[in-house]
Amino acid sequence: MKLPRRAWRYRTTLGLVGLVLCGAALLYLARCTAEGPGLSPGRGPGPLPAGPGRSSAFLAVLVASAPRAAERRSVVRGTWLAAARRGGPGDVWARFAVGTAGLGSEERRSLEQEQARHGDLLLLPTLRDAYENLTAKVLAMLCWLDEHVSFEFVLKADDDSFVRLDALLADLRARDPVGRRRLYWGFFSGRGRVKPGGRWREASWQLCDYYLPYALGGGYVLSADLVHYLRLSREYLRLWHSEDVSMGAWLAPVDVQREHDPRFDTEYKSRGCSNQYLVTHKQSLEDMLEKHQTLMREGHLCKQEVQQRLSYVYDWSAPPSQCCQRKEGVP
Repeated sequence: MKLPRRAWRYRTTLGLVGLVLCGAALLYLARCTAEGPGLSPGRGPGPLPAGPGRSSAFLAVLVASAPRAAERRSVVRGTWLAAARRGGPGDVWARFAVGTAGLGSEERRSLEQEQARHGDLLLLPTLRDAYENLTAKVLAMLCWLDEHVSFEFVLKADDDSFVRLDALLADLRARDPVGRRRLYWGFFSGRGRVKPGGRWREASWQLCDYYLPYALGGGYVLSADLVHYLRLSREYLRLWHSEDVSMGAWLAPVDVQREHDPRFDTEYKSRGCSNQYLVTHKQSLEDMLEKHQTLMREGHLCKQEVQQRLSYVYDWSAPPSQCCQRKEGVP
């Protein structure tokens, strides 16, 4: 039966609309397949862009702290972290990460009051804050950060570390675009033997008789793309006892820029005081106050530079067990 001209025109229009919609759908599916979940075109994993209700900063600072360490947090706020408030808008976003699962009502009330005064606590309600949960805590706070903050780098630090935020920011800002991607920056160890007993025992480590190279946990920097990768991989990551050993193992198969820097004094005890240091670990409250006052008055970190232990430059061309020969002349 011959259709009227108007009907033919109507059917032709519907066909064209269908072809356009079908083509758009195919293009969308192809793009999703090529990018994968959480990926941005042309650059691989990275932070989500800033949006409504999402904080934004060049450098995020996450300080691992314990529920009862209010005095230490207060000193950190008044010393090296105070520099964050003097920076330009969007320079630094900082939080103290504290697990709150299993806390008594008095401890919870104390943390709530502290949060009301300062607003700088990242409270993790499903995590019990204990040494054996430190790896889970670090992973949880990094995953939270990736979901809620747009940033380029994150400094993970302990609340007994003193940080030169101004020098750290200057170094990061001076990097070219390539130097800002897949960055894992700190003081690395490659010859750490697996601990058979004691507090640092790793009963479930089965990879080799040495730990894989890792940046020591008193303070290290990760670029946002690596944090995003960790969040996407979260369900597949093994949690070993040591958080910094775990980080080294998680990033071992990844194409990252590992930068060993003796300016990170982040071993189990401080190597002394050098005006070059960016991060100094194992600081008492008195140490922090003294460093801050010296920095404010004299423009440098140390009243007097002193080296209590030798340092090293990591030899990436040698086997990891031979990587780290301490020598004179290294800060």
